[in-house]
Amino acid sequence: MAGEGSCGKTVDAGARLARSGIWAEAWAQIDAPDGMVNIAYEGLDRHVLHGHGSELALIWLGKDGVRVEYSFADLAAQTSRFAGVLTDYGLKEGDSVFSLMGRIPELYITALGTLKAGLVFTPLFSAFGPEPIRTRMEIGNARVLVTTEALYKRKIEPLRASLPSLELVLITGNEAPEGCTALGPALAAASPDIAVANTTPETPALIHFTSGTTGKPKGAVHVHQAVVYHAYSGRKALDLTPGTIYWCTADPGWVTGTSYGIIAPLVNRATMIVVEAEFDLERWYETIQREKVEVWYTAPTAIRMMMRAGAKAAMPYDFSSLRFMASVGEPLNPEAVIWSEKVFGQPFHDNWWQTETGGIMIANRPGMTVKPGSMGKPLPGVEASIVDNEASNLREAGENEIGELALRPGWPSMMRSYIHEQARYDKCFADGWYLSGDLAMRDADGYFWFVGRADDLIKSSGHLIGPFEVESALIEHPAIAEAGVIGIPDETAGEVVKAYVTLNPDFAPSDTLERDIRGHARKKLGAAVAPREIIFRKSLPKTRSGKIMRRLLKARELGLPEGDISTLETDES
Repeated sequence: MAGEGSCGKTVDAGARLARSGIWAEAWAQIDAPDGMVNIAYEGLDRHVLHGHGSELALIWLGKDGVRVEYSFADLAAQTSRFAGVLTDYGLKEGDSVFSLMGRIPELYITALGTLKAGLVFTPLFSAFGPEPIRTRMEIGNARVLVTTEALYKRKIEPLRASLPSLELVLITGNEAPEGCTALGPALAAASPDIAVANTTPETPALIHFTSGTTGKPKGAVHVHQAVVYHAYSGRKALDLTPGTIYWCTADPGWVTGTSYGIIAPLVNRATMIVVEAEFDLERWYETIQREKVEVWYTAPTAIRMMMRAGAKAAMPYDFSSLRFMASVGEPLNPEAVIWSEKVFGQPFHDNWWQTETGGIMIANRPGMTVKPGSMGKPLPGVEASIVDNEASNLREAGENEIGELALRPGWPSMMRSYIHEQARYDKCFADGWYLSGDLAMRDADGYFWFVGRADDLIKSSGHLIGPFEVESALIEHPAIAEAGVIGIPDETAGEVVKAYVTLNPDFAPSDTLERDIRGHARKKLGAAVAPREIIFRKSLPKTRSGKIMRRLLKARELGLPEGDISTLETDES
């Protein structure tokens, strides 16, 4: 896997640029002994080596009220044991280790221990259904999976025969089902003194999957050099400093929860707060007050839920410890920024980045004047622009002109490939720019404003959902002939999934069938991805080549201009 789908000249240019100018200063903030760059070493072992091992690295708050503290030395030892388990099994550089867990301590030990061993870590969101899990594990050639017994029996055991690459399943706790290995005894038997793998800046470290509008999910590969940017952007965009009490609410099953929920805080020697439970307003407010959270990184969906509860719900709590609040996952509406200033005494600072960029590119940084509704300005060292992508050669757009948001390649956390997808990767670059696929504009003051996506991806509660993946699962239902999926606006989630379907002969629309299809989708995809609503149609709008026109479905749903329909072959009725 290590050499598969490399980005050739783009990587070479990125490696050179990442060592020059401002990036040279960023490199100076990590150790990189003898040219070795390893994310786990920079986040844990070097702090122990420099005398900070007793400082708090992680405070875990369990669903049942349990509170457990881990020092940097604790995590360094546990992750070394985990790395030992993997190397004793015979795994080697380039092998993939997947995780499927909620926010429990073993997830963080798995992530860092995998990186310490020089292997490739891929997190899966625990709410995924069996099909998204199987697809990602097939693409990533998963050799190891770390999960819980409950998740294994419900989601993995039925799939295991179809995953020939999966050789080792580690189950958290002290017991494991047949064919699996209990992680607890394996850790206890492993040595805490294993050496950190001698990884280079370009050694693959992470695979984060992002769904596309067509085809299978894309596996974006990131290398150990990304830690340079995680450290840098953690300081510049989130004000992370040694000892900072920091809470990133994102699940590590998504890129934010790994880049800024694990790596950036540890490298900057901050103390991470990890809350196992899902959103609960009272629990969240109590956590900030009790743990004296200083920097809080969350999502617009959660902010909108807080807004729905009202300012009165926040009044009993003391938020004086907070010095910086940031938001990511989807654009933050201006009302949320204004509301947070009134309730918390300061605004949420929106920022923008992608799975492919590996880190925050554009942000409302500490000390900046916040323009509500804007994503902010590029971080120092990041060159961003708005380009007109319609012509044969890219043209940089002027002030307040809408175009595609583009970045100059060369920042340290830039993805290095899509697994097995060189052509898709190559399409991301043109005329010396990385093309984000997002539409935006830049004002006279240099602030960037998100306009919309240039494709059909659906963003629901900060999760990227690919219509093709949902449609494929729907078509597996015996009643469905065709399916078209779009995202529609939702006050809380940003967008929710809505599906239009045509039926096979001998099936007729009914409330009972609609419920059965939604149940089928939830079982296949998980509640986070499955459609909230199913609409029956006699036909769906398609191009002459047979492609369902999701754009047209969405335009008609929202009463927007239909645009060019010259390629329309059939229409809904």
